[in-house]
Amino acid sequence: MEEIIFPNQIRMYRRLRGRSMQELADHLGVSLSAISKIEKGYRRVDQEQLVRVAEYLDCPLQDLFVNEQNSQQEVVQSWRREQERRNKINEKSGLKTLGAGLRQIRNEKNLTLIEVAESADMTLSVYHRIEMGQREVSDKEYKNIARAIGMDPDDLRKTIKELDDKGMLEEIIQRNDAKYKLLSTPRGAISAFTTNVQDSTKISVYGIADKDGDIYVEFSNETKKVQRPSILYSKKEAYALNLCTRRLGSLLPTRSILFVDPQDVVSIGDIAVYYTSEHTAKLVSIREDENGALYGMRWNPDEKIDIKNDDLNNLHKVVAIYL
Repeated sequence: MEEIIFPNQIRMYRRLRGRSMQELADHLGVSLSAISKIEKGYRRVDQEQLVRVAEYLDCPLQDLFVNEQNSQQEVVQSWRREQERRNKINEKSGLKTLGAGLRQIRNEKNLTLIEVAESADMTLSVYHRIEMGQREVSDKEYKNIARAIGMDPDDLRKTIKELDDKGMLEEIIQRNDAKYKLLSTPRGAISAFTTNVQDSTKISVYGIADKDGDIYVEFSNETKKVQRPSILYSKKEAYALNLCTRRLGSLLPTRSILFVDPQDVVSIGDIAVYYTSEHTAKLVSIREDENGALYGMRWNPDEKIDIKNDDLNNLHKVVAIYL
C-alpha cells in the first residue's frame, strides 16, 4: 500500500469545476488510477504537480489541503480515522522490526544507505524512512530491497526474524524511536498546537542571527507568533523560523518567515534547515552530487555543505514561506 502524503480536497474542486478524473490525469500526464490515489491521499504528489493541479482547477494552492477551518467536519474526522487505522497497521506489520533488520544486515554487508537506495530504485529519503520503520513497504519494493542487499526475499525475511528472536534489533529500534521522537518534536519545542481553537491557528517563531550566516534556534524562547498556514493545521510538530540570514542568497527578504515541517521528507530541490548542533542551523538548498549523495548549498559566498547519512534526521523541510 502506498504512503499517505496528505489529506486533500482535489476531488471536491475537480467536481466544482466540472472536470473529469481523466481530464485531470491527462493534464498531469499520469494514469487514471494515479489520480484516484492522489485524490484519496494515498499517492505522493510533488510541489510542481500541486501547482499544476491548483492552476488547472483555478483554486488557491492552500485550499487543496484539508484543514480544520475550511473543510467539512466529516472530511477532517474521516482523515483522522484513516491516520489512526494506518498507525495500527504499521504497528502490527512490524515495520520497526523490518527497518531495524535492514539496517543491521546492511551494516554487516558494509553497504551505505545510498548504495541500497539506488540499487532498489528508491530515493535516499524514502529508503531512510523504511529503515527508520516509518514507511510501509510494498511487495515490489521489498523484493527490490532484497535484491539490492544481495539476498533472496524469503532468506531476508528469515534472517530478520532470526535477528529479532535473538534480541539483536531492540537497540536499533530504540535508537530509531529516539531519533524519530526528536524529529517529531524539534529540539524539545513546546507545540503551539493545543486543544484551544484560538491557539491552534498560531505558530511559534524562533531564531536569531548567528555568526557565519547561521540561525541560532532556542526553542524555549520564541520571538513571536504568526498565523499558522492551512497546510500545517494538523502538524503539531511544525514550527517557524525567522530568516535572519542572507546565506540563502537575495531570493527572499530578511523579514521572511520560514514554516518548517520536521516530519516531511526532504528531497532534491527543497529548501531545508540543517541542524549542525542543538541550537545552530544552516539554511540550505538541497542538491545531489554525481555520486547521488545529498549536500546543501549556500551563497554569499558560495559554500557546499556536506550532509552525512547519519544527519538526515537533522534536515527539516521548509514547506511554506511568508514574505
